[in-house]
Amino acid sequence: MTQGLLMSMMLLVAMAVVCRSAEPPVKDVVLAIHGGTAGPKESLTPEREKAVRADMKRALEAGYAILERDGKALDAVEAAIRVMEDSPEFNAGKGAVFTHEGQVEMDASIMEGNTRGAGAVASVTVIKNPISAARAVMERTKHVLLSGRGAEVFATKEGLETVDPAYFWTERRWQQIQKVWEQEKQQAESLDRKNSAAVDQEREPWGTVGAIALDNAGDLAAGTSTGGRSNKMYGRVGDSPIIGAGTFAENGVCAVSGTGEGEYFIRFVAAYDIAALMKYKNLPVESAAAEVVFDKLKAAGGEGGVIALDAEGRFAAPYNTPGMYRGYVTRDGQIEVRLYAD
Repeated sequence: MTQGLLMSMMLLVAMAVVCRSAEPPVKDVVLAIHGGTAGPKESLTPEREKAVRADMKRALEAGYAILERDGKALDAVEAAIRVMEDSPEFNAGKGAVFTHEGQVEMDASIMEGNTRGAGAVASVTVIKNPISAARAVMERTKHVLLSGRGAEVFATKEGLETVDPAYFWTERRWQQIQKVWEQEKQQAESLDRKNSAAVDQEREPWGTVGAIALDNAGDLAAGTSTGGRSNKMYGRVGDSPIIGAGTFAENGVCAVSGTGEGEYFIRFVAAYDIAALMKYKNLPVESAAAEVVFDKLKAAGGEGGVIALDAEGRFAAPYNTPGMYRGYVTRDGQIEVRLYAD
């Protein structure tokens, strides 16, 4: 073996160790959230960091207030996600990104771990809080997933709040899609159409919000909501409304919500795979989550991360991107919000 080859192998091993470095699991967590993956830390302005942290704290407080009153994990998950959907800082609800056509199309799902009941909506454009529509699908229909106009008609009939699509317009997202369109225009003559479509460098297209909770009855719940990928094709649906891909909960095992390149989460059934590794291989939550995020998704080229909570309140949040907005609250009410490794 040549010295150059040996050094290359040593470098690859070192890189793998760095990539697999993850925070130790946190114990006694009852509610955790994520606000999506993040690009380089220097790309986040101090003003926006302050806003992101404040809204994540509000989301945790909203969910914990329910759990503190002996409420249900499902209620806590919905409450926390609604706060983030109402914030322009995240790629969900009010802050959703634009499609290639300059529209907003949102997806969401929710699942409870007791009966493994689940509901989801996809490609909705006028529902103010898609996570609540997903819950309505679970509780008021025989179905799991409703999409497009059908989901919107259902939500309207059920009395859920709908808004004019203009409600979802934000200056930051509009400027973001304008930049993407300009880059696409400049690359219009390129023969590499696949690469020319992936022009947004802020990692914002993979943003998502999610929440997982464990209540006093031992019930687990998980939910995920997103605006999808920036500049996505009309009608594209990612992993967020797909049970087992972006969202999963099973009592006695774990609750999971993911954020990242949805196509990979779907192909690898990422959320359920974490539960399966715990259930059938007896892996602890941190090991199962890390195996999926690093050994499976990353190895295949998929970027993203997950938040995962087991039945004993052990919380893990591995990610293979520069950062992932995440936070949790422990049983005694201690709140922690983190955006990057530090």
